[in-house]
Amino acid sequence: MADTASGTDPSGTPAGTPSDSPGTDWERVLNPRTVVILGASGRADNPMARPLRWLAERGFAGRVVPVNPKYAELAGLPCAASLADVEAPVDLVLAMVPAARAAGAVRDAGRAGAVAVIVFASGFAEVGPEGAALQEELVAAAREVGVRVFGPNCQGIVHTPSRLFASFSAAVERPLTGSSGIAYVGQSGAIGGSVLDLAAERGLDLTTWVSTGNQADVDLTEIGRYLVCRPEISVLAVYVENLRDGAAYARLAETAAAHGTALVVLRSGRSAAGKRAAVSHTGAMVGDDTAFRLVSRRHGVVLVDDVEELLAAATMLRGQPRPTGRGVAAVTTSGGAGILAADRCEGLGLRLPELAPETQEKLARLVPEFGALANPVDVTAQLFNRGDRAFGEVCAIVCADPSVDSLLVLVTMVTGQEAVALAEDLAAAMQGGTVPCAVAWLAGPDRTAEARALLTTAGIPVFGSVAVASRVLAELVREPGPGAAAAAPAPPGPLPSDGWELLDAIGVPRPEGRSAATAEKAERIARELGGPVVLKAEGPAHKSEVGGVRVDVPPAEVRQVAAELLGLGGAVLVQRRAPAGFELLVGATSGGDGWPPVVTVGLGGVATEIHRDLATALAPLDRDAARALLRELRSWPLLAGHRGAEPLAVDAAVDAIVAVSRAATDPTVAELEINPLIVGRDDVTAVDVLVRRTEEER
Repeated sequence: MADTASGTDPSGTPAGTPSDSPGTDWERVLNPRTVVILGASGRADNPMARPLRWLAERGFAGRVVPVNPKYAELAGLPCAASLADVEAPVDLVLAMVPAARAAGAVRDAGRAGAVAVIVFASGFAEVGPEGAALQEELVAAAREVGVRVFGPNCQGIVHTPSRLFASFSAAVERPLTGSSGIAYVGQSGAIGGSVLDLAAERGLDLTTWVSTGNQADVDLTEIGRYLVCRPEISVLAVYVENLRDGAAYARLAETAAAHGTALVVLRSGRSAAGKRAAVSHTGAMVGDDTAFRLVSRRHGVVLVDDVEELLAAATMLRGQPRPTGRGVAAVTTSGGAGILAADRCEGLGLRLPELAPETQEKLARLVPEFGALANPVDVTAQLFNRGDRAFGEVCAIVCADPSVDSLLVLVTMVTGQEAVALAEDLAAAMQGGTVPCAVAWLAGPDRTAEARALLTTAGIPVFGSVAVASRVLAELVREPGPGAAAAAPAPPGPLPSDGWELLDAIGVPRPEGRSAATAEKAERIARELGGPVVLKAEGPAHKSEVGGVRVDVPPAEVRQVAAELLGLGGAVLVQRRAPAGFELLVGATSGGDGWPPVVTVGLGGVATEIHRDLATALAPLDRDAARALLRELRSWPLLAGHRGAEPLAVDAAVDAIVAVSRAATDPTVAELEINPLIVGRDDVTAVDVLVRRTEEER
């Protein structure tokens, strides 16, 4: 069976397939009265025989019916010859059949009254056009009989409260109890199996585990929204490769936040929207997953980079409060480890504040004289020679300091029973506290296994790396982003196709100027404008790179210069010279695929891609959000007035950003960029504009 499948193009998911069916009875899926195993195997060594064995032997309270005309009995259970022979009710069908027979199995399941079918087989959209056709047939069959489909090319479902082990993953061999309150949903079966196995190995049995595979019908956002509403689930961990519907992901994140369920997401791959060619500086610089990250930030989603971080963040959010600020206290058994932590935290925007004098005074009674008290707090290995379990007390004192928002414990070669004692001491000290704790244990897992398990059970994650521990803490304290602009007005549409006319329509000032198709007309326009002018070739996207911009051209030279620029393609724009000022980039890119558009501001001009001084937010923006975006720039002091200089026209720049953000919500706009927007003392002027329409992408 294939490892993974995309779930979007080129997955072959039919256009118009609904990703959201709120009427689905998910309770019947996860707590079925009857599970039918279609194509049940009689070979004990066949992985496809595992679900029948597990359902028959591991406490599933419902009815299990194997279907295979070759057998009268399997796993001690009567075997039906066909699905039509199974008496009602039928809730969930496990289709252990080849890809070519899957659509027929779905039709049979629907006629039998099933609410859902899990299609395990591979050989669908992940293998090419022929498989994509089979997947389309599968979805059509599901729509025809009104049944939901998990997969194909998935590894099934585990729901421990009902003892539903509807999977063939070898990870399910473990004695799973589901005590953690953590649910997992993911596309890749192999990654999902690893998550399930590693979690169980760490004493963190997942309560619910769902593999969605190709997502021909049910996708992870839909089942995820059901799970985050369940009272037994406190954390939903997600592995996602493709998000074909940004709006559905936003609903999942919003629903999780509304129900107080932590959402941790590990994402790989690129969105379909990101595969579009970008012609603007904005499109080239902001990245393919910017909208995903901004939506996640808006709703407090924790984004992680690998499986270890996924499990560690889930552990921490399950058993501890989320940090309320960036102040980190490091308590360490090694001065070197403390220095490493300080370096890592500082690089991630975390602070290691010096502890208050009264805190240090209390610590001095416990920490040996050659230790350190300020932060990091180095207790040294000598503390453990006293035998009075002072380590937990040290940590409790540190957490009581008002500057501390989270605790990072760094342990080196404390092993064996001494490690167990430390873990017990630390877990007791952290119980019921308001400051979350993470541990980086730099010793062999085989020599600290019991201690690590104790901490995991207490909701304290244990990392094998200072860098990873610091990174997860930094992500946990990331502040939520701004919400959507309140009562944002509709875009001022229909918007003109011409970029300069569009600026006029949305109220962004620009230099006086007109377009000329001949050198003679360019000369005539220049004389009417008076004085030296600016000439721009209108054909190239990045004019400066091809010599397409000429500044301060005297009237006598306009005809010759215009003729040269006309040779680059398109017409020539003749403009008055804009006043000097700060060059700002203001751009927006369409989200596509249900994602909201993204607004970008940054240091503009020809070197914008070199400086990459950028800030991004979801459109539309109100004035407060636009101003906050400007304040994120490293170059903000140059706008606000640096070293006694007069501030520039920030209010006018804010108005322009708001206007661009509103225009970006027009579904016909793929990219809109002003570069530069000259910010002067009293006003702003858009010197160049680029517009690309969505129809140009088709």
